[in-house]
Amino acid sequence: MSDAAWIDAALTSARPQAVGALLRYFRDLDAAEEAFQNACLRALKSWPQNGPPRDPAAWLIMVGRNAGIDAVRRVRREQPLPEADDAISDLDDAESALAERLDGSHYRDDILRLLFICCHKELPATQQIALALRVVSGLTVKQIARAFLVSEAAMEQRITRAKSRIAQADVPFETPGAVERSERLTAVAAMIYLIFNEGYSASGETAELRQPLSEEAIRLARLLLRLFPSEPEIMGLTALLLLQHARSAARFDAEGLPILLEDQDRTLWNQPLIAEGLALIDKAMRHRRSGPYQIQAAVAALHARAARPEDTDWTQIDLLYGALEVVQPSPVVTLNRAVAVSKVRGAQAALDLIAPLETRLSNYFYFFGVRGALLMQLGRNDEARTAFDRAIALAHSSAEAAHIRMQLDRLMRDSATAQTRSGR
Repeated sequence: MSDAAWIDAALTSARPQAVGALLRYFRDLDAAEEAFQNACLRALKSWPQNGPPRDPAAWLIMVGRNAGIDAVRRVRREQPLPEADDAISDLDDAESALAERLDGSHYRDDILRLLFICCHKELPATQQIALALRVVSGLTVKQIARAFLVSEAAMEQRITRAKSRIAQADVPFETPGAVERSERLTAVAAMIYLIFNEGYSASGETAELRQPLSEEAIRLARLLLRLFPSEPEIMGLTALLLLQHARSAARFDAEGLPILLEDQDRTLWNQPLIAEGLALIDKAMRHRRSGPYQIQAAVAALHARAARPEDTDWTQIDLLYGALEVVQPSPVVTLNRAVAVSKVRGAQAALDLIAPLETRLSNYFYFFGVRGALLMQLGRNDEARTAFDRAIALAHSSAEAAHIRMQLDRLMRDSATAQTRSGR
């Protein structure tokens, strides 16, 4: 591995721990980021000559802290000075306070605090994700803007606004207690899942651009799992992301159109990711403390274990979605369950299940896509055509619309074939 490659890997790996610790020292997000960047510049000069430090994160924290103190000194020199003795005393006190915060036992809380600050309740989801990708993951504004299909200026403004809100919210930097840590963990897991879905839900021309978001979410989930190795819901979250992402290579055709799960070439699924995900969900289930991420991961695991579509245990998937409806009730969960019900008890049973959802999902693309498919299975072609037309009108991308048009084309072919046979 070249110097540039291993240094980049070391800096990326150490970033959350180092920025989190520096944030605890300086209690200012911009100051922590600037201190880390200065430390990285020193690393690029020093490490190729002297070799990697035994603990890159600790090295970066110490060098970043010193750089931050130097910055404080420069600012102090540029400001009108009070009495000399008072100025020296103030600076000594500041350095002493910073030094006392250098405590390895806080590293786990530092990283969790950094993640939690990025998903602060004052921020809308789009700002949470952008801030986490910039501050925790270290992606450039250009990279984030490209993934979100916006200009660099717009993304820079989004991140700046997020930092401003964080500063105004006066977020506490003390080590969180057990209750607050649990609350933070739930919020951080949700933010990581949001980042993953930003990448996973992309289709067509945007799928390749946004795939790095899913990969970054998996890296963050693995980081969170290292911080909380015995937490079953974090195991479930990581397993879910791995099992979903394992199908990436088979999800779209050469034209960028989505391929249904049952039609995917399963030889393209990433087996190492599947093996890692299956091991994690099996371990999580042994804790017997089920949660929504574990249930969703268990569903994904049943799909991953099926060598052929017809081997899928749809009965168990139906039961799992039923359990998910209890712990996390949602019309979307019921809609997903309807697919399993159609496999187990038929299209009419599934149609009856989703009928009460139409009002709440009247603007949801997938509702009308599923409804159209179920109606088509029942031979109610005119109603199916109406549902598919509605789905096309609600599509968020050309790929989604094209997928429904394929269903319509199939419907028209089946109708033409039926008419031909009836005329014979």
